[in-house]
Amino acid sequence: MKIAIVPNKKVSHTAEVLEQLKQSLEESKLDYDVLDIDNLKSGYDLVCAIGGDGTILKTSRFFAKTSTPVMGINLGRLGFLSLIPPSDAPKLGNLIKEKDYTLRERMMLKSQNCTALNDIVIKGHSSARTSKFDLFINDRHVSDYIADGIIVATPTGSTAYGLSAGGPILHPSVEAMVIVPICAHTMTARPLVVPANATVVIKSSDETLDMICDGQTTVKELTEVKIEHDDNKAVLAFPTNYKFYSVLQNKLHWGISPVSQG
Repeated sequence: MKIAIVPNKKVSHTAEVLEQLKQSLEESKLDYDVLDIDNLKSGYDLVCAIGGDGTILKTSRFFAKTSTPVMGINLGRLGFLSLIPPSDAPKLGNLIKEKDYTLRERMMLKSQNCTALNDIVIKGHSSARTSKFDLFINDRHVSDYIADGIIVATPTGSTAYGLSAGGPILHPSVEAMVIVPICAHTMTARPLVVPANATVVIKSSDETLDMICDGQTTVKELTEVKIEHDDNKAVLAFPTNYKFYSVLQNKLHWGISPVSQG
């Protein structure tokens, strides 16, 4: 079994956790390479990404092409996708050797030469003002929006930007996309959930569009944006006790009653 370690050196305490993980893998007699996050390569059985959810997003998109599982060690703020605490780094070697983890496939989106595990956000190129967006699904005109932008999210991304913009939470096993207008200038605009096999096209009659994939890759001045599900799926490695609703409770305090201050 060959392991790739992808540390995000821009995140605090990465070097310390990296050394602990390397020692743990060596003690378990597992081969590993340390990769540059900006120069990834395939050929591994498992990838350990050290950083926050942004690190997981970038790493998972690359390794989805080979269905290689990615395990996240969380050094970020929320850690919704990277669920391994840094305190577990010294014992990860044995956990990996014994395959004491669970794998989950996650749907991704594609548009132009861009893929996204969380979401694709479309905004007018003149982002200082609201823009007019025309939404088409499977070649049928569905709605017009005057808004700051539109989010098209996967179930994984439904707990990210889409949730902040008022969108619904989708369970990761649901095969669907959620379309969420951002600050729409109307009282009737509501999020829309569509099947994963739908083709979503967004146009604008008054300006070109900018597209942002997972908050990391931007394609500017497009005449239209066409979004579909990607044929590849990201594979994430989670602790064996992984439960989606427990993550919602622990990370977002979802469904937890307010505590009385007495």
